[in-house]
Amino acid sequence: MTTDLEVAARPARSADLPFLATIRQGQFEAVADHRGGGLLGERDRAVNGSDSLARLELASSGEGYELVVGTLDGYPFGYGLLAVEELGDGRTIGVIEDLVVEPDARDVGLGEEIMNELVDRARARGCFGVDSRALPGDRETKNFFESFGLKARLLVVHRTLE
Repeated sequence: MTTDLEVAARPARSADLPFLATIRQGQFEAVADHRGGGLLGERDRAVNGSDSLARLELASSGEGYELVVGTLDGYPFGYGLLAVEELGDGRTIGVIEDLVVEPDARDVGLGEEIMNELVDRARARGCFGVDSRALPGDRETKNFFESFGLKARLLVVHRTLE
């Protein structure tokens, strides 16, 4: 799709955080009925608490995180959250915890802009690679990540015991 919009990514600002928290929460709600989506949301709440704003405030501190905003004509329509994790051998890996673009702002290159910025920031932090995740059956997300050279290296399997 061709667009005349200016597509960009930049570091998140404190003024962005309430909006980003809203779209973060909206993303969890949007995938709640997808296979694995409900459990993904519950695990996130258990680890990060139920306050998306508090989670993003922590991430925006820069301590072990990179938080970037994707903009169209200067207005935020998405974001990416990269956690930088140190492994036992001393190397670091970037883990893309969130990459969310508002549905009405998709297909104009905003997700790609955010992804490129996250990869650049992972490199700048000395990461040897990046990981992310996609829900089972979410071919669009899987294809998006594969277009950046990410390949599956781990499958998580689950059995409900109820």
